[in-house]
Amino acid sequence: MGHEPAEDSKVSSLESSGFATADRTGRNAVTEEGEKFDAIVVGAGPAGSAAAYVMAQSGMEVVLVERGDYPGAKNVWGGVLFREATASVFPEFWEDAPLERPVVDQRLWMLGEDSVVQAGFKTERFGKPPYNAFTALRGKLDSYFAKKAEDAGAYLLTETQVTELIFDRGKAVGVRTSRDDGDLYADVILMAEGVNCFAAVKSGLRADYRMENAALAVKEIISLPEQTINDRFNVPGDQGVTLLCIGEFGRGTMGSGFIYTNKDTLSVGFGAIVQHLSDTQVQPNDLLEEMKRHPAVQVLLNGGETKEYSAHLIPEMRFESLPRPYGAGYMLLGDTAGLVNFMFQEGANLAIMSGKFAGETAVEAKKRGDFSADSLSMYQRKLENSFVLKDLKSLRKMPGFFRSHRQFFGTYPRMLNRIAQEALTVDDQPKMSKGRDLLRVAREERGLSGLARDVLDGLRSLR
Repeated sequence: MGHEPAEDSKVSSLESSGFATADRTGRNAVTEEGEKFDAIVVGAGPAGSAAAYVMAQSGMEVVLVERGDYPGAKNVWGGVLFREATASVFPEFWEDAPLERPVVDQRLWMLGEDSVVQAGFKTERFGKPPYNAFTALRGKLDSYFAKKAEDAGAYLLTETQVTELIFDRGKAVGVRTSRDDGDLYADVILMAEGVNCFAAVKSGLRADYRMENAALAVKEIISLPEQTINDRFNVPGDQGVTLLCIGEFGRGTMGSGFIYTNKDTLSVGFGAIVQHLSDTQVQPNDLLEEMKRHPAVQVLLNGGETKEYSAHLIPEMRFESLPRPYGAGYMLLGDTAGLVNFMFQEGANLAIMSGKFAGETAVEAKKRGDFSADSLSMYQRKLENSFVLKDLKSLRKMPGFFRSHRQFFGTYPRMLNRIAQEALTVDDQPKMSKGRDLLRVAREERGLSGLARDVLDGLRSLR
């Protein structure tokens, strides 16, 4: 059962000043300077809404603060939402959530100059309940999750920018906002600002993202008829495809392109480490355009109309650089805590799980009446005992490996395409003699010693 505030609670006492926001009934609710709540959640993305939902369901009085006009207004993400993590907070959400398509087909394309080596996996099982993953658009999805939190009893404040935290004797006790007389107070503050974590950085809760630990992604939403998408990607209208592209078009960056099928649009983009973009002096939108011009990609996009263009940062932190996600009176969630698994292109599921764990930690802390750092360290333990930090820890050497081995994003795709073309060309050369030509291509592209070093380095990075 969700928590419904009583008429004589804070909701009814906040009717004469300060903040305006749409509440669960669409009316305006207001907050009063100095009013104290059980919890304040900063950011109404998946992490923040999951945390607010968990706490509100337990009976806590929660304020969910969103800087946009509505949840999702400031988010341009169009990607993949994973079922299991999401359903652990919002059971059977796929029955009414604004999802695009269940993903049944996951493809990797290694692009040559005018060719492609393909790998992938497709199963009809992923197209049936309970599903595995879905393509989705954050502009729609964030509003859905925030509404779930509101229905559980959380209070949503929109058009409100949190500028910093308020501390009392070393403990976070509230937030300062861009509103006049806009201070809000609570026992615990949950920071789910996203990658642009201005308030968390200003308040000293974590260091800011630097060029080497963030990626810049550019994305277009391209409109195509649903039947055209189905035909070109060889799926029926109720099934989706994800396509990851690497190749020379990345021009020496640790970067990749992507295409996700929505109902009647495609999410098409490219992302790379910011430091690599600076080193190579290339613009990500130029790399996106180059990918789109590749013959194998172009045929998928022909006739499409670009409806949106956007750019956003994505955390790409080394495991050892992750900030401590808790302190006296506060916790860091999702992108703000650097919780992204770049190896498997996962972020939303880590964000939702962090919101769940932070919400559960806050509920237990309220029962104890203790919001100290020691009490909130339960959040860290929950993360460590889950796939969230277990995966990031087991893969902790991979970001460094790929940063120093960028040939996997350019040289090797080119080499594989050359080898495939040589091997599959039918001519007057005996088939058994083609092995010498394949070896020659490998020597020219990377050298046998280079190949051996890369294999050994890759194996070491998995230890």
